[in-house]
Amino acid sequence: MANNKSVSSSEHHDRVWNVGSTRRRFRWMAGVALALLVSLMGKSAYIQVAHGSGLQADGVAQRESTTKIQAARGTIFDRDGNEMAVTLPALSLYADPRAVTDPAATAHLLGQMLGFDASAETELANKLAKKATSFVYVQRFVNQDVADAILSLNLAGVNGISEPQRIQVAGGLATNIIGRTDPFGVGSTGLELQYDKVLSGHDGSMVRELLKGRSLPGTSRIVEQARPGTDLVLTIDRSMQFQTEQLLLARVNELSAKGGNAVILDTKTGEVLAIASVRRESNGIAEVTSANLAAVESYEPGSVAKVFSIAATIDTGVGTPESVYEVPGVYIFDPDTDFAKTIYDAYPHELEPMSLRDIIVHSSNIGTLMAASEVGSPKLHDYLSEFGFGHQTGLEFPGESAGVLKEAKNWRGSENATVSYGYGFSSTSLQLAAAVNVVANRGVYVSPKFVKSTIDEKGSLWETPSGQTHRVISEATASTMTDLLAGVVCEGTGVRAQVDGIAVAGKTGTSRKIQANGTYISDSGLRSYFATFVGFLPAADPQVTILVSIDEPDPSSRDRFGGTAAAPAFAKLATMAIHERSIDPTIGDSGCRVTK
Repeated sequence: MANNKSVSSSEHHDRVWNVGSTRRRFRWMAGVALALLVSLMGKSAYIQVAHGSGLQADGVAQRESTTKIQAARGTIFDRDGNEMAVTLPALSLYADPRAVTDPAATAHLLGQMLGFDASAETELANKLAKKATSFVYVQRFVNQDVADAILSLNLAGVNGISEPQRIQVAGGLATNIIGRTDPFGVGSTGLELQYDKVLSGHDGSMVRELLKGRSLPGTSRIVEQARPGTDLVLTIDRSMQFQTEQLLLARVNELSAKGGNAVILDTKTGEVLAIASVRRESNGIAEVTSANLAAVESYEPGSVAKVFSIAATIDTGVGTPESVYEVPGVYIFDPDTDFAKTIYDAYPHELEPMSLRDIIVHSSNIGTLMAASEVGSPKLHDYLSEFGFGHQTGLEFPGESAGVLKEAKNWRGSENATVSYGYGFSSTSLQLAAAVNVVANRGVYVSPKFVKSTIDEKGSLWETPSGQTHRVISEATASTMTDLLAGVVCEGTGVRAQVDGIAVAGKTGTSRKIQANGTYISDSGLRSYFATFVGFLPAADPQVTILVSIDEPDPSSRDRFGGTAAAPAFAKLATMAIHERSIDPTIGDSGCRVTK
């Protein structure tokens, strides 16, 4: 990694890092272990004085056993140093079946106190009856009061052991990114899985002597000290993440939708400030998900894709914002062929002259495909690929989808027309946000990132490498596109994304979902939609890029479109981001003069 920065104590204090408290917990656990070791050493001295000759006589039967000392797992912080996931000592109960005198009675008593059902109680009794083993978990991570009550009974063969337990400090907040560990502290999902080796540290080892299969008190010695894992500092802002989750959940419920995604990026760095997904469960209740669906599920983006088609038209020089096209209200692609397809605009109109500006401001499907046809399918494909479609973002997040973007030579029939307005390829919400961010970032693609820096066991902070970047469109094209997208918000399909006193640029999208029968209309004649808005602000000097996508808003509602379902939620998230990031309007920026 690059850019090592040793963190001073004052810098730690200023940034509210809680590394010290985390390390103190680790030292406390180590201190307990050391005290136990000293106690055992005292017993060792007694045994060697009183029973030394006996031990020597049995030396042939004596051997050593090595035990792993689990390293303390690294802490996960948000970007401001607030703890998100920590490892704390917790008490687990175990039993030595060889010392349990009455397995059935012991299992019954333990089951009652721990709330086991009959099946779990029987399973425990069977384990306690097997004398071939010396260790069986009764239950891991037991409530302290319950554990104390059980241990006070002095049940034969039942003991407690302190173990590290992974805790998400803010409950389920950002679980979709952080992920989870398994019962043994190994990362199983999310960043806990992706960075498992980094977080896990290096286990130590302790050797003890055995006599006839049993440990000799006082013979334990540490061969290698455990080294704690590296801490992760996320790009996530805890406050913004919480508000994003709650605002998205509220909007999904308002629309009786199936779910939704929201993404907030730092425009210039690609750092993910917040990312959330909501899904309605089978019981009808919508909940924030623990799966990062915004990065792992893809869908056809619909009219948001017009951003990339129009950008390609301008960047290649085949069109300008003032270029005029004679746009019909109905267009038949490849007439008199097997690939013939009738294409409509979202609103009925006669043959109408439209400038490229009009086409994107009012989201004309036919105007877009006419402009994109001058670019050509091979070149349009190349632009879409450069915008980030068809391959992963570079996060290397577990399960991340690359979406689908076929080579242009494999586009069949009308796909040569529909790809231009968002049908015939798919993307994740994160990919789509990163693609629009190209326009906001003056034509340069920057890979999203979740991890801002790491903190090693010595307390030194290491910044993670910046996301990979490459130029997609010229800075001049990006500036022109920003102006066009500001028009979408001020006078076009995105007026409900307006924010008082600050200019927003963005694009609406409403895409039909493919049904179980493989078409866009279900067997019962129903349609369903993804409603999306992606935008950035302030338009003249973007600081944040925000996506909101609503999955299956009520299809009978007027609020089923990107401009009506997603844009209002965007406006709320944008207002929140302005406050949280202290974003000021640019000079002369007063936002739109059009009433929403």
